[in-house]
Amino acid sequence: MATFLYKLGRSAFRRRRLVALLWVALLATAGIGAATAPVATSSSFSIPGTEAQRAFDLLEERFPGAGADGATARVVFKAPEGQKMTEAGHKAVVEETVSALKSGSDQIVSVTDPYTGKAVSGDGSTAYVSVAYKVNAMELTDETREALTRAGENAQGKGLTVEVGGDALQTMPEQGASEAIGVVIAAIVLVMTFGSLVAAGLPLLTALIGVGIGVSSIAALANVLDLGSTTSTLAMMIGLAVGIDYALFIVSRYRAELAEGREKEDAAGRAVGTAGSAVVFAGLTVVIALVGLAVVNIPMLTKMGFAAAGTVVIAVLIALTLIPAMLGFAGDKVLGRRQRKGAEGGDAATGDTAQAGTANDGKAQAEKPNGGTRWARFVIRRPVMVLVVGVLGLGAIALPAASLEMGLPDDGAKPTSTSERRAYDTLSDGFGPGFNGPLLVVVDGDKATADRAVSTIKGLEGWAAVTPATPNKAGDAAMITVVPKDRPSSVATEGLVHDIRDATGDDVLVTGATAMNIDFSQKMNDALVPYLALVVGLAFLLLTLVFRSVLVPLKAALGFLLSVVAALGAVVAVFQWGWLGSLFGVEQTGPIMSMMPIFMVGVVFGLAMDYEVFLVTRMREAYVHGERPGEAIVTGFRHSARVVTAAAVIMIAVFAGFIGMTDQMIKMIGFGLAVAVLFDAFVVRMAIVPAVLALLGHKAWWLPKWLDRILPNVDVEGEGLAKRESPEAAAKPDLVKA
Repeated sequence: MATFLYKLGRSAFRRRRLVALLWVALLATAGIGAATAPVATSSSFSIPGTEAQRAFDLLEERFPGAGADGATARVVFKAPEGQKMTEAGHKAVVEETVSALKSGSDQIVSVTDPYTGKAVSGDGSTAYVSVAYKVNAMELTDETREALTRAGENAQGKGLTVEVGGDALQTMPEQGASEAIGVVIAAIVLVMTFGSLVAAGLPLLTALIGVGIGVSSIAALANVLDLGSTTSTLAMMIGLAVGIDYALFIVSRYRAELAEGREKEDAAGRAVGTAGSAVVFAGLTVVIALVGLAVVNIPMLTKMGFAAAGTVVIAVLIALTLIPAMLGFAGDKVLGRRQRKGAEGGDAATGDTAQAGTANDGKAQAEKPNGGTRWARFVIRRPVMVLVVGVLGLGAIALPAASLEMGLPDDGAKPTSTSERRAYDTLSDGFGPGFNGPLLVVVDGDKATADRAVSTIKGLEGWAAVTPATPNKAGDAAMITVVPKDRPSSVATEGLVHDIRDATGDDVLVTGATAMNIDFSQKMNDALVPYLALVVGLAFLLLTLVFRSVLVPLKAALGFLLSVVAALGAVVAVFQWGWLGSLFGVEQTGPIMSMMPIFMVGVVFGLAMDYEVFLVTRMREAYVHGERPGEAIVTGFRHSARVVTAAAVIMIAVFAGFIGMTDQMIKMIGFGLAVAVLFDAFVVRMAIVPAVLALLGHKAWWLPKWLDRILPNVDVEGEGLAKRESPEAAAKPDLVKA
């Protein structure tokens, strides 16, 4: 592989204009496709194989035209202090609003008058109008949304407090300014790492090109593939992070090759042949983790994983082709000012002197212990202490994960500045929190069966209201609405759903947004172990192939599990318990998003293996070239620790940028991924990994002979490149290392 990538890197360097033109053309094509593609009209959410989904399908079959999958809205009215909604003046405003809503759009199925639909609170202070639509939220027209908002605004100016909630107002998540801050931090880190604006700008430029192609492609295909808004957000988050990191490793290796006195084209080829090999395998681990989300069998999650994986593939291809091409355009500007001055001084005499000066600079830097060298030597001297402190520290942070409660966020998790959140709170105050998440019970049977179901449900605990059964025209099915006492995302409401299902027969099904969320969480729980086994198993085989070792991949997997559980503990502490919640903009604590554990396992595993591959391949390279295990650890840290640290800081900054978004789900994902990378890169990879390798010694690189014969040699260390050296160069081991 190293030889093939070496040739690819040299070819891209030589034909840089053609390569750059092809990528720009691809970006333009994707951009045009996104601009001309029809706007996505739907973003369906289905959970195959669950009771809630079966009930939903039964509704569509037995109640045609009822808009079972349609969007809903609630216009909530609250009278001034000391007044009631039953007063003539307030009643007239509500009835006027009902009329305006009915005539405001032809997408409406029904508008329920609160005075005939018993939607006035017991104390008379609050009332709400229920609006049902024929189509889902993504298919609502702008005119329909405007009519809903306008009806609320008109009533607002007539002495009542009016708020509008429901998924009919579903919008794209607001982009936070902190996203831009994350990119700025990445730029600062790159400048500090390279000491050159050009070298720092290359990873940012190429990462933005990759993300632009990926996100534009998603936008172009969104209508055809039924992709939701969260899909592009995830792809941008992952693509930007890995795009910067992969480019960073290639550029860093290129500069190291120049420092050893190589010609620019040869240096570009060797950077792609060595660091590029690590990029390929690191990218494969991320792709495996993301594509593996299909195991869960939830279409929305599968699409998110495939879209993000596509963006990662683009990032890998850009690192292998566009980066060496851009290095050709950059020339000496990719070096720091001091190195350029040394090269210019040599050019005044001869070109050989310039290369010798640069090589001498590189040797001088190698001889002077840097931070990575000093840290590695410290860990080797005290491996047991470092290992114990690291494991116990992460173990302590992981403790809150034992109290993990899962669900999906509702309007109660939105900022108080939104009308949806204020409508949620007003309904909770006037009617009880359960009115924000009513359960829909579907009976597959006649009226007698439905009446028995109503009686059974009323015999249970945890409900605030149970409506009489509403049969369909054929009389072979009925609907019952059950309002829980507690809020939709509470443990008590989940218990009520399970109690109804246990107490009634197979012909009674529970659905609705709340039940769908509960079933979604259960499905995620059931899929976690198979998914973990698939992803970790495939990645273990891949890393065994890369490192030609059994213990190194095993150590990598166990270290990842420790860091991801610790990250889940931090997420629980902040978003469920509320610790430091105000610092991260958490306005209401609640259950952790149900997809968070499996999502973190998928994404963080791929990213964690990036650092494992980049750091340990350099150790493996030194060990293969004859260094003792301890020396190999120091060599790996001397060459890679600074770059891996910079890459981790950049990735943390990019993920942390999404904490500033208003959408609770995106905020939680950004926080979880940021702390997971923090724990994995700086505690596991930088501390626990070298400590374990130091304790294992030569055994770390042990591979059974029978397995050694079976595994193909992918040559990640670049041994094949050494054979391309001239006899004179081959006699110099320091120039052979790549």
